[in-house]
Amino acid sequence: MDTFLRLLAFARPHRKFWPRYLLVSILSVIFGIVYYALLDPLLTVLFEPENIDLTLQLPHFTLTVDYFKTTFRYYLGSFMSNYGLLTGLTFVCLVLIAASLISNLLRYTSQRILVSMRTHIMRNVRRELFKKITKLHIGYFNTHRKGDILSSISNDVTEVQNGVANSFHILFREPLLIIGYLSMLFYMSPQLTAVTLLTLPISVFFIGRLSRKLRSEAVGAQSMMGRIVSHFEEALSGARIIKAFNAQKYVNKSFENSNEEHRVLSKKMFNRQELASPISEFLGVSVTAAVLFYGGYLQMKGTLGMDMPAFVVYISFYYKVLEPTKIISNAYANLQRGLASGERLFSILDVEPVIKRSSNPVPLNDFTDSIEFKGVSFRYQSEPVLKDINLKIGRGKSIALVGPSGAGKSTLADLIPRFYDVTAGEILLDGIDIRQYEPKDLIGLMGIVTQEAILFNDTIFNNITFGMEGVKEEDVVKAAKIANAHEFIMNMSNGYHTNIGDRGSNLSGGQRQRVAIARAVLKNPPILILDEATSSLDTESERLVQEALTNLMKNRTSVVIAHRLSTIQHADEIVVIKDGVIEERGDHKELILKNGLYSHLCQLQTFS
Repeated sequence: MDTFLRLLAFARPHRKFWPRYLLVSILSVIFGIVYYALLDPLLTVLFEPENIDLTLQLPHFTLTVDYFKTTFRYYLGSFMSNYGLLTGLTFVCLVLIAASLISNLLRYTSQRILVSMRTHIMRNVRRELFKKITKLHIGYFNTHRKGDILSSISNDVTEVQNGVANSFHILFREPLLIIGYLSMLFYMSPQLTAVTLLTLPISVFFIGRLSRKLRSEAVGAQSMMGRIVSHFEEALSGARIIKAFNAQKYVNKSFENSNEEHRVLSKKMFNRQELASPISEFLGVSVTAAVLFYGGYLQMKGTLGMDMPAFVVYISFYYKVLEPTKIISNAYANLQRGLASGERLFSILDVEPVIKRSSNPVPLNDFTDSIEFKGVSFRYQSEPVLKDINLKIGRGKSIALVGPSGAGKSTLADLIPRFYDVTAGEILLDGIDIRQYEPKDLIGLMGIVTQEAILFNDTIFNNITFGMEGVKEEDVVKAAKIANAHEFIMNMSNGYHTNIGDRGSNLSGGQRQRVAIARAVLKNPPILILDEATSSLDTESERLVQEALTNLMKNRTSVVIAHRLSTIQHADEIVVIKDGVIEERGDHKELILKNGLYSHLCQLQTFS
């Protein structure tokens, strides 16, 4: 119920929907009741016209069923006495058609209101989900399968729409119908209605047990769907490796195992879901038979209190009670699947932010002095990565981080923009702990270029201006020239407005990297973080990119991570990290003379 109410909260403000919907639904129910109530005078005109009182007087207005019933019979009697039986039959049929038309128009209007609400909810759910994913800390994506996240965005949102949002009209309108029809049943025969209603708890019991099992199976099926999406995502991103190692058989077998498990779970879930309708149908017929039996028994005793047309109307009303009951039971089964998906969505939306914002953040507009690591340690869950790091980076200085793979170089750099928070110690920027600053202000001072240039399926212009507004084209061109990207951009079909495809697939590796550098140049940040920005490039591309990086680093504070040591020999200080601790530090000449780890790494690269 909590999940349902939370999903319903996405329709706020509710006043846009509920008042109109309830008014229209109530009117629709009233005219629906009138429609079936007209069966009584219709049958009377056809089979027992002698029972129609032609001497009735027009009653005084009262807001009761008897008033409307007597008024209708008054006009029916007037028409029949003045114009004959056929005119009376025409009158009843016209009123029947009018009641049906109004009822269905009102029902359609209520559905339009709910469609608006449903699409409103789905838009808000997707918006909040996307906003949450863009705010989640980097570590979240290291511990959760991308397929599960993608499955939630696509399949779970769809299930919520089908199972929850589409059930709103059933869960709110159908109970109104039940209340309306039950009111008429009690009005027509309290004794008969009270006895036969005793059978309804049996229906509720069976449907409730069925739905509880359905919900647990839906959770398993949706979780397995996340694994299947992961298989597809890995097959797309790893297509080259799969072919290179002839691993099609292996990945196909792995996918088939997950696919078959999902089929088995889905089969059980759908079988239970389909069982809801036959059970409801059977229980409905059983209850109707009970009504007929008990009604016949009362008729034999002479205590039924209804003539034949009235009893037919009573049975019609009773069947109309069972119809929404059956619809609700089927909707409840669908709802369980939707709620299971809703819980998966909320498992993402409810993730607490690991990177906490200060309750009273310090304004940060510029970088004037230094970045200092004081006794910094960091661990991924229980695994220590950095241990007691002490390092000071002065404004305008270039610091290079080198060392074996897995030493903690990238993690140390990721701590500066607070992609992660330290687990011990502190990082000071201009003497203030970076956790005291507004996160977006802190990031605003930094430009980051990584080994894999992250580009988007958009134009070159929009990739360079990514996250910035109101940028002039001449500024973009200037940034591209500094990044050695202008020439190849102008050779493309639409220049700066050429679409570069998914992740920049229409560009070479060097071209992608230079576009990423142009983006950093345009941002013009005082602090640069370069994470192995040239390690995956060929010699010519590396030369162009390194030249662009040199231009970018002028008059800026730079933290450079590099495996190719030739690219960082002119850094103001080189910090050698091994197993999460600082092993050596100094400039290139000093470290060569020490004949330590740095010297050894240089010898290995010179030899190679």
